Amino acid sequence: MNLVDENDIDQVITLLDKNQRIFVVGAGRSGFQAKGFAMRLMHIGYTSFVVGETITPSAQKEDVWVAVSGSGKTESIVTQTKKVKDEGLKIIVLTSDENSPLAKLADKLVIVPGATKANTGIKSTQLLSSLFDQTVHITLDAINQKLSERDNISNNTANQNHTNLE
Repeated sequence: MNLVDENDIDQVITLLDKNQRIFVVGAGRSGFQAKGFAMRLMHIGYTSFVVGETITPSAQKEDVWVAVSGSGKTESIVTQTKKVKDEGLKIIVLTSDENSPLAKLADKLVIVPGATKANTGIKSTQLLSSLFDQTVHITLDAINQKLSERDNISNNTANQNHTNLE
């Protein structure tokens, strides 16, 4: 986590406000981290959608796109991100490879060092992309925490948006 630049996180926050819809996308385990981020955004009052879910509406040029990919080369994520970039969406990318095709599409880029399944990034004894997954989870939580502090969202307020159907 010491290798994640907090200035990059602060720059991401400048693109996010409650008047925008936020679309999050990731594949596989990165997708799970993206979904968790979308849920946490909802808890603090943001309108967020997970790309690929049946209730996800069409993206419009006023919207923000958050793409998560350790390698930055996942074909489906890169293709979708190119499409929404052409539509005029603001693009936030979290990846471990600053030279990847996905990173080059970013308006705001957060480099999240960590081993990936393609053996890129930091070497780890953990299998596949576990280190990236863990680090990106904490990075996305840091973004959420900074947003909640900026917007003066208390735990009680966030809890009002938490599911009551458990």
